[in-house]
Amino acid sequence: MDSLFKGAGVALITPFKEDKSVDYETLGTIVKNQLSNQMDYLVALGTTAETPTLTGNEKQHVVRCVTEHAAGKVPVVVGMGGNSTKAVIQDMKKFDLTGVDGLLIVTPYYNKPSQEGLYKHFKTLSEESPLPIILYNVPSRTGVNMKAKTTIRLASECKNIVAIKEASGNFSQFSMIEKYTPDDFLLISGDDAVALPVLSIGGKGVISVIANCYPGKISALIHAGLNENFSESLKIHRELIDLIKLIFREGNPCGVKALMHAKGICHNVVRSPLNEVSKDLYAEIEEAVKQIG
Repeated sequence: MDSLFKGAGVALITPFKEDKSVDYETLGTIVKNQLSNQMDYLVALGTTAETPTLTGNEKQHVVRCVTEHAAGKVPVVVGMGGNSTKAVIQDMKKFDLTGVDGLLIVTPYYNKPSQEGLYKHFKTLSEESPLPIILYNVPSRTGVNMKAKTTIRLASECKNIVAIKEASGNFSQFSMIEKYTPDDFLLISGDDAVALPVLSIGGKGVISVIANCYPGKISALIHAGLNENFSESLKIHRELIDLIKLIFREGNPCGVKALMHAKGICHNVVRSPLNEVSKDLYAEIEEAVKQIG
């Protein structure tokens, strides 16, 4: 791979014990499973990690656990962001980023900045960041969509803004980003369900949720697509698509944790205000797992 963040990335869950404390041993096992299945990089403290429910100390220990088990074998990205530019800069400076290779920074949420506000926010962060930045556009969660023109502007002007995790679902927007950003800027799918079509228009990978449980399949899907072997990618996409839809039906990471529990990987525990999936959905997930084998 010609970039640290090209290929198959995983948005790691934060596993909890039954008492809702962080299960660092299981997190280490999950990381080892990613490495043994040819995943290209790891993302800690993203949406899937239930980051808003973690304390400052827990966040630091989660990152330390991930970097120690990754042992320099693959890059590690840490999620960061907020709706105050100043506060995000302070977080960058106080957080121990030893062993971390990049930052995944989500668009500000709740206060819904304009496109110019988004541009100034990320340009300022790029000037302060000690590491490369992956932009994260997820309007369904933040309430604001960063338009292609703004992403292109940032990618062209800020050398350490190297990629975008796009989860807007807007393929016209994806295409404009892919066409008009610098050649070394990466368009990354933020949604497992559209990873294959994003690859087909020139995207360079995915930050995957279902890879927590099926890293080998996601790695194979992405690497085949990057090699333009789309028939192989399509085969894996078809195998996983029903299960992908199921694990997002009642929210992320509730669904993927139910899946991982069904596979015997971790406890089916999330922190409030999230709630475990319904019994009916859990039964459907179990059945889908049997179909995959």
